[in-house]
Amino acid sequence: MKGMMRVSDYILELKGITKIFPGVKALDNVHFQLKKGEIHALMGENGAGKSTFIKVITGVHIPEEGEIYLKGRKVSFKNPKDAQNCSIAAIYQHGTTYPYLSVTENIFIGHEKTTKFKTIDWKRMHAEAKELLEHIGSDIDPHASMGNLTVAEQQVVEIAKAISTHAEIIIMDEPTAALSKRECEGLYKIAEQLRDEGKSIIFISHRFEDMYRLASRVTVFRDAQYIGTWDVDGISNDVLISKMVGREIKDIYPKLPVERGKEVFRVESLSKTGYYRDVTFGVHEGEILAVTGLVGAGRTEVFQGIMGIEKPDSGKIYLNGKRIKVNHPEEAMKAGIGYLPEDRQKQGLILDWGLGQNVTLPTLEKFTKFTIINKRKENAKAKELLEKVKTKALSVYDKASSLSGGNQQKVIVAKVLGSDLKIIILDEPTKGVDVGAKAQIYEIMSELAKSGYAVIMISSEMPEVLGMADRILVMKEGRVSRIFDDAKGVTQEMILESAMNM
Repeated sequence: MKGMMRVSDYILELKGITKIFPGVKALDNVHFQLKKGEIHALMGENGAGKSTFIKVITGVHIPEEGEIYLKGRKVSFKNPKDAQNCSIAAIYQHGTTYPYLSVTENIFIGHEKTTKFKTIDWKRMHAEAKELLEHIGSDIDPHASMGNLTVAEQQVVEIAKAISTHAEIIIMDEPTAALSKRECEGLYKIAEQLRDEGKSIIFISHRFEDMYRLASRVTVFRDAQYIGTWDVDGISNDVLISKMVGREIKDIYPKLPVERGKEVFRVESLSKTGYYRDVTFGVHEGEILAVTGLVGAGRTEVFQGIMGIEKPDSGKIYLNGKRIKVNHPEEAMKAGIGYLPEDRQKQGLILDWGLGQNVTLPTLEKFTKFTIINKRKENAKAKELLEKVKTKALSVYDKASSLSGGNQQKVIVAKVLGSDLKIIILDEPTKGVDVGAKAQIYEIMSELAKSGYAVIMISSEMPEVLGMADRILVMKEGRVSRIFDDAKGVTQEMILESAMNM
């Protein structure tokens, strides 16, 4: 690392940063300025260049062009250690934690405290870990195994780890993506505390509520380019969205008018001890039923029961008026019920496989004769389905891991559409995807309903529940609290009241 001094109002400044990978310009002459003691939001669609940019700041990638200034001093980072030595730390959405090590070991890994005899000073490390956690308002046990912590608690440990390196600049990459509203609030308080202590935070998020809650300024990247920086108080939602996607999204919730058909699916008195009780509802052709409620209300558990993932103790399931029994997800698929899980990476996709293989996996028998797979026929069908959901990909051979979160979600939709389905269940379909991809997923949902599918959307996002649903089912503590038979005129307040009071 080398540097020369100049006067600056910024603790961190990047000018004209360009990063090129084979065949791809990942960053194209981008700029960024961070003040001391500010929370600065960095926003953009998946693929906008945010991750690459962060890796430039943290020394993972060396840019082909551009300059980095730290407190007015020109610097160059050859590796992550250089960045760490300059008091820069990053907290990633998919953290770099070690689940089988203790909280203390995770906090101090790579910069362990030692005795004068060069042995690890466990007593001192545990004491300092406890002090760091208490400083940010946490009572997590430093001796606890990292793997036993919740996602929110792991994020807190990652923050403690950043502080332990004496970081003055902390990058938080989608830290709220997997957190409940209550957990988000806890994270907000920690971020504000760090800001008030003079730390500077770059906060990357798809969630507008994160930006409005925390940031004083927002910078937007689009298509690997710098679009602009604005005061959060001085830019409207609509303008910000248009800057992020390069076009106006006049109707983020493109709900097509559909005449509701007959009831095709019904659940009666579905129960599983400790999870949900007496759940009863029906779904019609051509409608979108939103299922919502607070975290822990039992929404996902009910539908995992319907799919045969975790069998219910009692209750009845009807398809087109006929009772069916489902003991396994394969049986549910054959009956005509498809399920898109909340965790697309662990449950929805095989990331190392090509897109075509992922899409055709549930229906492989359609392309198989005498144990031989007709690859031409398989790939043609996969290509057709991927195009139907407007997946941005070059080839059916592209790995699922190479796609953005929004496009991964589209692949799962394509995978489900390959089967002969009547009911499609989408569990948090827009979780962790950018605003442009959200609009596209909503469009796909609307088209599915118009085509006659019965669509069930499990969602914690109130705006999309109100924007997309024909009817709304609210759950509380494992039971149906209320069903709104007409979503028109329903407000967030009405839903929250139903979610909190029986």
